Amino acid sequence: MSLPAADAVESPRGFAAVRALAGADMARVDALIRARLASDVVLINQIAEHIVGGGGKRLRPMLHVLAARAAGYEGTQHVQLAAVIEFIHTATLLHDDVVDGSDLRRGRKTANALWGNAASVLVGDFLYSRAFQLMVELDRMRVMRILADTTNAIAEGEVLQLLNIGNPDTDEAAYLRVIERKTAVLFAAATELGAVLAGLPEAQEQALRHYGMELGYAFQIADDLLDYVSDADTLGKNVGDDLAEGKPTLPLIYALQTARADEAAALRRAIESGGLESLDRIVAAIRDSGALERTRARARRHADAARAALATIAPSPWRDALAALADHAVERTS
Repeated sequence: MSLPAADAVESPRGFAAVRALAGADMARVDALIRARLASDVVLINQIAEHIVGGGGKRLRPMLHVLAARAAGYEGTQHVQLAAVIEFIHTATLLHDDVVDGSDLRRGRKTANALWGNAASVLVGDFLYSRAFQLMVELDRMRVMRILADTTNAIAEGEVLQLLNIGNPDTDEAAYLRVIERKTAVLFAAATELGAVLAGLPEAQEQALRHYGMELGYAFQIADDLLDYVSDADTLGKNVGDDLAEGKPTLPLIYALQTARADEAAALRRAIESGGLESLDRIVAAIRDSGALERTRARARRHADAARAALATIAPSPWRDALAALADHAVERTS
């Protein structure tokens, strides 16, 4: 499969243009995902199709496709690796929703709300194992090592987040350790593997990994910000879910540092007990503290670092698409 000439492809501006640029590859990825989801166990098909077909942006597999193209890769293995990355991500969503007791994702009922916790966990396990089947088919030890290490780190992140729930003394460093493992490492693996497939030198390989890591930080910090500035219809989940689950995300951590004593006490109680009884007051306290602006600025710094990491990658529309995704990570509303 030959790459189009770089001067024949317009550099994308905005997320819709990025998706269009990746469209042909992503159509192949989607077809492979659906083909490899198939099981003779009906419940697996139902749950897997519910979550995979749930209207997600396929951001992580798209990152891999774009990184591979930006690295100059002209083969077809990026399609299979993109499917692997989506299966791993989807498995984590199934498990996350069970742990968090979530009943809404992307504006739809979660799998655990429809089929129960046990079925969701087991189908998540199926997706993990299917991801590793696809991975082994490529027969590339370096690829398998990166994805095995990534999957292990994601599990560590889930446990770290569990330890932080209900703890108002969680600081920024602890929060960042969680989102590094829960979110950023899969972004980093997706982009690094594009360089691995293309056989780029180590310096460029690490540059693409660094881009993915910084983008993952920016994306998750912005996501946590949206929990306090968006609405359920736009966000696709219940506003205030993080607070209801007792998760001390960055807006709360920053607010606790600068809020008045009475507001800080209310914030601490909300984190310790969870629930949404005082949501309006809590959101007002967060806004008054300047925490939202600080959180947005922190996300922007990571996005800028992601863009800067692309400097060693040869100019192309695909590199421009990766840069555009850094902006999208902090400017999006859902």
